[in-house]
Amino acid sequence: MRLRFAAVTLLMSAGVVCAQPWPIKPIRMLLPFPPGGGTDAVARMLSPRLSEATGQQWVIDNRGGAAGNIAAELAARSAPDGHTVLMGFSTLMTVNKSLYPKAQFDPVKDFSPVTHMAVSQYLLTVHPAVAAKSITELVALAKAKPGALNYASAGVASPLHLSGALFRSRAAVNIVHIAYKGGGPAVAAVLAGEAQMVFGSVTASMPLVRAAKLRALAVTGLARSNLAPELPTLHESGFPGFNVTAWQSMVVPAGTPRGIVMRMHGEIIKALATPEVTRLFHNIGYEITGTTPEKLAEIIRDESRLWARVIREANIRPE
Repeated sequence: MRLRFAAVTLLMSAGVVCAQPWPIKPIRMLLPFPPGGGTDAVARMLSPRLSEATGQQWVIDNRGGAAGNIAAELAARSAPDGHTVLMGFSTLMTVNKSLYPKAQFDPVKDFSPVTHMAVSQYLLTVHPAVAAKSITELVALAKAKPGALNYASAGVASPLHLSGALFRSRAAVNIVHIAYKGGGPAVAAVLAGEAQMVFGSVTASMPLVRAAKLRALAVTGLARSNLAPELPTLHESGFPGFNVTAWQSMVVPAGTPRGIVMRMHGEIIKALATPEVTRLFHNIGYEITGTTPEKLAEIIRDESRLWARVIREANIRPE
């Protein structure tokens, strides 16, 4: 009898928790990077619209450092009441656990997914002097001259480095990684002929492609980019399933009531669907996705497994 009463009480308490009002105070949006980057831009587009929709301010809190781990660790330790959210950039949610095993958070266990919001692709470009006008020709050239082609990146373990490492593995070619201090210097190195190829953002690379300073070979997502629909994907160029993108998501501390997660999900989806937000995202190179929490969880799991293997096989260690 006591057990039955306890069970009923527990169920009633759970119902009260799930039905609790939300939000009842300002919501802190933890950002894993300093102001000025893509994640910050996305947050500042959404914040005023979510504030209006929920009746409470969504306050941006930039906590850059340690490749985003500082913000993630702070979010993981926050109360699971829907008043702290984390802007989960793709590498933070899928790469960092393999690169930084001592990090004090687990992207799967410590967070409840809300939604995958937007995605941006990378573009593989080569110097015009490289005798390859397609991915097939590039692979043939790399196999004919092992170690002769260098690919530039924004630094060890950066998304550009990881993109090249995955391509190197999938194509079974010997191309040499050269790390630079940022994406700009990496592209400049290819322009100067110091390196022969680079994976860069579509928005930053396309003006150089149109000016014939770089040659574009393929984008890295599963579908062609709206910003350059004439370019094939690596997926359709002989590497089925090749899918490397930069994406933005929203997650909350694990244990946040399902009702709050779904209310938050609904408000974000409505904000993403407005023409103004769609246009703003497009202007900075992002395409709207807006998935279910379950789909985001699947993406995090699948990509985490992929990058764990790539990092292990390429013996990548952060500097």
